[in-house]
Amino acid sequence: MEVTNRFITIKNPVDGAPRESDFETKAEALSLKLEPGSSDIIVKNLYVSIDPYQINRLKSHSSSQSASSFAVRIIPGDTIDASGVARVVASGNPEFEKGDLVVGLLAWGDYTVVKPGGMLRKFDPMGFPLSYQVGILGFSGLTAYAGFFEIAKPKKGEKVFVSAASGSVGHLVGQYAKLFGCYVVGSAGSKEKVTLLKDKLGFDDAFNYKEETDLKAALKRYFPDGIDIYFDNVGAEMQEAAIANMNTYGRVAVCGVISEYTDGKKRAAPEMLDVIYKRIKFQGFLAADHLNLYQDFISTTCNHLRSGAIYPLEDISDGVESIPSAFTGLFQGGNIGKKVVRITEE
Repeated sequence: MEVTNRFITIKNPVDGAPRESDFETKAEALSLKLEPGSSDIIVKNLYVSIDPYQINRLKSHSSSQSASSFAVRIIPGDTIDASGVARVVASGNPEFEKGDLVVGLLAWGDYTVVKPGGMLRKFDPMGFPLSYQVGILGFSGLTAYAGFFEIAKPKKGEKVFVSAASGSVGHLVGQYAKLFGCYVVGSAGSKEKVTLLKDKLGFDDAFNYKEETDLKAALKRYFPDGIDIYFDNVGAEMQEAAIANMNTYGRVAVCGVISEYTDGKKRAAPEMLDVIYKRIKFQGFLAADHLNLYQDFISTTCNHLRSGAIYPLEDISDGVESIPSAFTGLFQGGNIGKKVVRITEE
């Protein structure tokens, strides 16, 4: 059987803010019958993750491209891979059978041919929506969990600030922190998001950074006794303001710097004397560094989900053709929670 496989590529390197016109949809014939002796696995994609860090893979150059196998450069015309959920339609690998539900690195497209050594594993949905595997039960959730508990090492009662707090990682960090017993304030980019953080997700407070003319003063207002933990998803001026308001022995978990991804002139310049004399721990991290926490993360998070103690936010678009707008929307503040594209309904 032969099908038409649509997939998304870039026309040229994307070195500024991404536009839908930077992308194109290609289509190729794909046989769903494997050649004898093939070890490939063909999967039909169900959900794919849409993440801001991917912009650095689409640039003509980024220092991140040589730092991690997850961040290698995407050449114009090539398929773009991301975390996703799929169902096996043909397998030359004895560990996988037709019909298996799998999660792994998949193409932004209808189908993915997974070569030997490709990142793919079977999973049990455990009664949760399949989309959770690329969100709260996937790398977004592990990033939040590892960044907060392993990098920031919280103590009960500490004061936590989360930037981009309504995003895929931030909204989970805030909820983990509240469940742990911390005081939590988040920043977001609209009144709607601020209300959601406080009324739906249980943040102690939240503010719209776009309404603040002095971020250092704003954080002083929300944290009169200082910040113990800053979970940074933004970088630039917000990072500078947070460092200025950190307490002695404060910790900064640097997850992302989305405000710097598309603006080459924006760079954080925190007061390093504060970092030194307040003995602030400042650490970047990747979720892949903390796979040893996976079982604890899954057990804890599933318990919170079943009890209703944690509420995952999802922003789901439909169809391969929606991927460019879904991705560009991340840099326009359009999404709330985890951005996912549902490739097809089962």
